[in-house]
Amino acid sequence: MRTRTLTLAAGAALAAGLLTPLTATSASAATAKYADDFNGDGYRDYAYGSYSSHGGGSVAVVLGTASGPGTTTKRISQASTGVPGADEADDMFGEVRAAADFDGDGYGDLAVAATGENGSAGTGQGAVTILWGSPTGLSTGTTLPNKNADSYNAMGKDLATGDFNGDGKQDLALVNGAVTYVYRGPLTRSGGTGAVTKLDKTSSFYSTALIAGKVDGDSKTDLAIIGDVVTSSYVASDAWFIKGGSSSLTSGKTLRLESQTGDGGSTERGGDGVIADFDKDGYGDIAIGTSLYSKHKGRLTVWSGSSTGPADSTRITQSSTGMAGTPENYDEFASSISAGDVNGDGYKDLAVGVPNEAIDGKEYAGGVHVLKGRASGLSGTGSQWFARNSSGVPGALSADDQFGGSVRLRDTNGDGTADLYVSGGYGSLRLPGSAGGITTTGGTAFDQLPIDAFLQ
Repeated sequence: MRTRTLTLAAGAALAAGLLTPLTATSASAATAKYADDFNGDGYRDYAYGSYSSHGGGSVAVVLGTASGPGTTTKRISQASTGVPGADEADDMFGEVRAAADFDGDGYGDLAVAATGENGSAGTGQGAVTILWGSPTGLSTGTTLPNKNADSYNAMGKDLATGDFNGDGKQDLALVNGAVTYVYRGPLTRSGGTGAVTKLDKTSSFYSTALIAGKVDGDSKTDLAIIGDVVTSSYVASDAWFIKGGSSSLTSGKTLRLESQTGDGGSTERGGDGVIADFDKDGYGDIAIGTSLYSKHKGRLTVWSGSSTGPADSTRITQSSTGMAGTPENYDEFASSISAGDVNGDGYKDLAVGVPNEAIDGKEYAGGVHVLKGRASGLSGTGSQWFARNSSGVPGALSADDQFGGSVRLRDTNGDGTADLYVSGGYGSLRLPGSAGGITTTGGTAFDQLPIDAFLQ
């Protein structure tokens, strides 16, 4: 789930204790076309967390087809054959997931966190298991070594994948005890990994979320770490940029996302995030939603990419020019965001959920903004707004619907435009993309659960 001048040379970063190598190993071959094609048939698949009142959680897997999710669901838990661990209450197996072809065999694999897993180091130390792809989809699993095992560290609280050193092998970044670790690929079925790097900024910075993507235009994946900053006088949220590198990861700029004065502990003030090229300049821009901003009115931060990493930043709220609505306490603007090209013009656009928006006296009715990418970057100008009372949107406007609680932009029919998927308490929807942007023509009901499974 995800996110958040002075560039340190690798040696200086190591000396400062920011980037600490922990282990090492070797290499492998060709990767799957899609990270989430678990059975290698050329279609993207879907995996979401599924829970019961007594079990420790499971992953529901739906294989993809030419027109999106298929009709068969397979559930994998720690009680499944070949999956390590035991299915115990409150394990939260499947709560956080990230896909990549970790062993380079041509099948997408799935990293699955069980943040509540108990272990020899104590209650809630957490665990991360790799479920391996195959011609029949995901099956057996391997647990990663825990480099920071302790009570309530919740290993795998967030996950992100990418090729952080540009060697052609997929790596895994994860949050473990408010610190980020990067496990270099290949990850193997026997439990082996490449070097593991510890990313720990300062004693007052607590990692909460991760966003991976290419920001500076080179072949290596970069990382934005969102973290709480907790001092005796204020609590804040920062985004810390980490530049991918062939020999080591390099600490970069930090951007303040939100702050409030007063005493307090960690409040997980960061939010959802994605890296995409909104201005088509060849550099990925970091978009981060901070829904707690200003009494939960919410705010979107766009940190523009450049050849040297993130550069200028822009802030967007519901009071920005061209935006529908007005900022109100507890709207939670930008609690969920997603990037995709909705009109096929080559610029990435951004869907922004506002699940607690009050509309026509209906509290927590919710809605979604779609911000258009252009050469000047994202802004409210020309944005679209969709709620249950928008013409052509299926369903009645209702209090507590929280329409927009989860949003995803994804081209599931191969027409070159991303469709908008929106979850709602009283029914979830798919609104098609078109040359003119998202349209309500052809809007249909859609199962809410797979929306959570769509990778950014």
